[in-house]
Amino acid sequence: MLFALLLLAVVLALAISFYLNIYTYWSRRGVPRESPLPLVGNMKGIGSKYHFRDVNQRIYDQFKGKVPFAGMHVFFKKTAMILDLDLVKQVLIKDFHYFQDRGVFNNTKDDPLTGHLFALEGDEWKSMRKMLSPVFTSGKIKHMSEIIVAVSHHLVDAVEKELKTASLEDGEVEIKDICARYTTDVIGSCAFGLECFSLKDPNSEFRNKGRMIFEKPRHHQLIQAFIFTNAKLARKLRMKVLPDEVTEFFIATVKNTVDYRLKNNVKRNDFVDQLIELRAEDQEAAKKGKGIELSHGLTLEQMAAQAFVFFIAGFETSSSTMSFCLYELALQQDIQDRVREEINSVLGKVEGGEITYDALGEMTYLEQVIAETLRKHPILPHLVREINRNYQVPNTEFVIEKGNNILIPVHNIHHDPEIYPQPEKFDPSRFNRDEVSSCHPMAYLPFGDGPRNCIGLRFGKIQSKIGLVALLRNFKFSPSKQTEIPLILSNKTFTLSTKNGIHLKVERI
Repeated sequence: MLFALLLLAVVLALAISFYLNIYTYWSRRGVPRESPLPLVGNMKGIGSKYHFRDVNQRIYDQFKGKVPFAGMHVFFKKTAMILDLDLVKQVLIKDFHYFQDRGVFNNTKDDPLTGHLFALEGDEWKSMRKMLSPVFTSGKIKHMSEIIVAVSHHLVDAVEKELKTASLEDGEVEIKDICARYTTDVIGSCAFGLECFSLKDPNSEFRNKGRMIFEKPRHHQLIQAFIFTNAKLARKLRMKVLPDEVTEFFIATVKNTVDYRLKNNVKRNDFVDQLIELRAEDQEAAKKGKGIELSHGLTLEQMAAQAFVFFIAGFETSSSTMSFCLYELALQQDIQDRVREEINSVLGKVEGGEITYDALGEMTYLEQVIAETLRKHPILPHLVREINRNYQVPNTEFVIEKGNNILIPVHNIHHDPEIYPQPEKFDPSRFNRDEVSSCHPMAYLPFGDGPRNCIGLRFGKIQSKIGLVALLRNFKFSPSKQTEIPLILSNKTFTLSTKNGIHLKVERI
């Protein structure tokens, strides 16, 4: 009995010590912070009542303009929310060497598809970024744009088919699903060299695997939260995040594609071709290494991981951008008409009226419309970086210690009325050249910034532009009976998504 009481006392003492060490961290250092709760920190209600953008907004509103950063706790993780745009620039660009890693979970041994560029750290990230950067040059994107244009024809056909469906009322279409099927086919073709046929068949294998990643995760939300906020511990525990079925599918797909191309000397000027060029014959040194060894080229698993992140990042973000853009244009017909006039004017000068890479570059108003879409509807609520050494915050006495995270609240910056007056208003003129030049460069961060910005931003914008041009030159979009004004957003997904889809009335022009 005495032993049990002593054991209980020890456990309680350890729990209290842990609580005090973690949750009084910022107050002990004199850093302004919102008081945390045990276990959840400042994340109470996350995923149910609140989204990250809501939690971030609460803290942003309390401390913005008063201090350069504020303390918060993402569950157990000590996190500094950066509130000052000059400090954001220091973190992302000038002092990047302190903030190189995202602290995102990766476990290349047990969960090989997590060994992708977005999650890699340190020298492994540097090597992979250097190796993949030539894949996303303007010249390579121009080659891939020809493949995307071909897919855009199927997009138009798919919308035509939707409009002919007898069950549709008043030409109403759930536009997010159509856009997701389009970007799935684009990424499937460019990243894997395969015809996915998602636009023809909504239940195609690639589309189902894409849904599984976002809608049927391997773990419960609480376990996911633990993995993503305790990445290093989760890796030591040899945890996985992806369903085995997804891993097996993508590795087999890349292997079969690579084997077929090498055997038959097939060239398509796409992402797979670039990966094959980067791959060396002798992979033994890489296979024997503990981490990612790139001096002898890419292993099959590394190739699959890069193709996989190309897929999940490309199809979801671009389809969301397209659907949010069409939603805003449906509500403002004058802006939609102006975009369509520009499209018709530019393509009227092109032989055959076909969409080309160079023609897209002339569509300056379309560029502004997409920029404003990403301002109002940034796909990621925030950027996260992990500090790799103690960082003295410029012009303050504060030091953010090694191992802590910093968080840059992108959504909240984009909706700050002091930066963007009437932030809920969709206004592409915010991105006129004069307006952009007068705005702080860190006030617009849909793709991040600095050395660790989104490597695929050119590709993402091109596939979105081609899809939008194909749709807007052929169809008119307007609100339907089911169109939500405003949209009801989901709290269950990290990326920005709607709870009930995006329903619009579509009419053939």
